[in-house]
Amino acid sequence: MLRYLPMKTVFTVFLIIAGLAFAASARAEIAKFEDSIKPVVVGNADAPVTIIEFASLGCPHCANFHHDTYPQIKKDYIDTGKAKLVFTDFPLGTPALAAAMIARCSGPQRYMGYIDIFFRAQAQWSRADNPLNALKKIARFGGMSNADVDACLAQQNLIDHIQSTARKASEEHKINSTPSFLVNGTKVSGAQSYNEFRTVIDAALKKAQ
Repeated sequence: MLRYLPMKTVFTVFLIIAGLAFAASARAEIAKFEDSIKPVVVGNADAPVTIIEFASLGCPHCANFHHDTYPQIKKDYIDTGKAKLVFTDFPLGTPALAAAMIARCSGPQRYMGYIDIFFRAQAQWSRADNPLNALKKIARFGGMSNADVDACLAQQNLIDHIQSTARKASEEHKINSTPSFLVNGTKVSGAQSYNEFRTVIDAALKKAQ
């Protein structure tokens, strides 16, 4: 379970941990549609194991995975070139869809940074009386103005793309809950422990040899 942190503290932690060049005065235009929908790969694109994650930014179990398990997977498998991660939006609910769209509109270079902070600040924006206003505060911190966010959320083609991607995952891979994963095609459901993922990833590595 994520601890409650004041929004200002969450922002500070994000800057220190993510190490992104975000600043309150930074100005970043929203990405073009064709750039916003590009798959974002974490790790070596030629890694023998592909981990596709289907997650909703408003899902507490997804946040727990990224907080508790993902760092060890990244250290042992992604950073060593054995595996790569492809984060796939599977939003459950309107606020989660809005968060996914904002992350996408930030562009490929900032996308995973926004994914990280949205998970870290999940307890704040997902429980806020006005989740959109809370999301806008985070977006401003990353250089997107309120007008940028409004323009982003007005993109019906982006909504259609995200929803179509989720629908395809549901139809082709029977993804019906978050988080869910495909490790070289092997389905893993739920925020499993690191040891569970290690078993599946090691098996995939062995087959890939």
